Amino acid sequence: MKKVCGLDVHKDNVFVCILSENGEKIQEKYGILTPDLDRLRDLLVSQGVGKVCMESTATYWMPIWRVLESDFELYLVNPYAIKQLPGRKSDVKDAEWIATCLMKDLIRGSYVPDLIIQQMRQYNRRIYDINNQSVRIESKMDALLQRCGIRLSNYVSNVDTKGYQEVVKKVIEGVTDAEELLKKVHGRTINKWGRDTLKASLTGVVTDVDRDILRQYKEELDQLKRHKEECQAKLTAMCKEHFPTQLANLQTMPGVDENSATQMMAEVGVDLRLFITAAMLVGWAGLKPRNDESNGKFKSKKTTHGNKYLRKLLIECAWGASRTKGCFYNKFSYHQTQVRKKKGKKVQVAIARKMLVAIWFILTTGCQYKDYVREVEQKTEEARDIAREAVRKAIKPKAGKKERQDAGQQPQS
Repeated sequence: MKKVCGLDVHKDNVFVCILSENGEKIQEKYGILTPDLDRLRDLLVSQGVGKVCMESTATYWMPIWRVLESDFELYLVNPYAIKQLPGRKSDVKDAEWIATCLMKDLIRGSYVPDLIIQQMRQYNRRIYDINNQSVRIESKMDALLQRCGIRLSNYVSNVDTKGYQEVVKKVIEGVTDAEELLKKVHGRTINKWGRDTLKASLTGVVTDVDRDILRQYKEELDQLKRHKEECQAKLTAMCKEHFPTQLANLQTMPGVDENSATQMMAEVGVDLRLFITAAMLVGWAGLKPRNDESNGKFKSKKTTHGNKYLRKLLIECAWGASRTKGCFYNKFSYHQTQVRKKKGKKVQVAIARKMLVAIWFILTTGCQYKDYVREVEQKTEEARDIAREAVRKAIKPKAGKKERQDAGQQPQS
């Protein structure tokens, strides 16, 4: 007899409903500590449960998944897909409703990768958090220098540039002379804005307290940088150990380097059997325009929600691919922005979608990226070379008088 289980997961407890084909129900409530989860697993095994379903509630489902994944067929579902009517629900009814949907095969499980990919994701999302923290600390550092009257950030492209960071080091060391600080600024910046302007922007009043706080910010940035390098090194090592072929194939795409390829594999994985088509993967990533039509009117065409880590990475790679001369993405970007006059950011989203489709084919078929635009151009150029050579052989230059005399021919009158 078929038995399924629905779990309504919360931060402090788990509501359990075991449902049989004949309608029998067993409803229990468990804690979320590991001994409680072990007792829950023993109950499910003793009742002969085959399938277990739970909602993806924040990160609370993860420890339960780790305890149960070795004994049961697990399903993780989006709460919006099985949402009940408001005012007619409770925690017990939620668990029963989840079990009922699973019994009637109304559940479509979410993508949960295997253990190796989950560990790679942890490194990748730690890198994502480190980048956000670094940007926040750099903003606070610049705000502190602005408070002291040092306004170099008004004249550089980024506060993470080498020249800006060198000026920060000098200020921490106690150097306040504008001439000394100006020596650390890049020459192109000086040529663009002028020495007098930059010298005035480097003149300020810095106290000992400002230097202490600035030093702490700098130490935090250096520590975050070390942590980021460690995470990226571990992530790259795992990819080279377990998925060397996929890592090499992804790097054949324009705009994708080794770091980008490792981060793509951490988010997408390498086994894409759950995504039957490339369109399903694009929708999961949130790069499809939404369908929001009523009475023949389209309310919105914004992209849907999806994997924000993968979407951000693909947009960054799209910018790099659109600047790679001769490739398909470069020509597509030029045609869309210059000929059709579309906005650059929307075009980059379209390129990111196309790149994700290519990634699906690369990981599914195990082949490398092929740029047919470059292949067509190469074949066209080869055909032109052959035609030029044929014309050159067919049209021989007429021999002159001296050449004919050397060959023993009589000169023409």
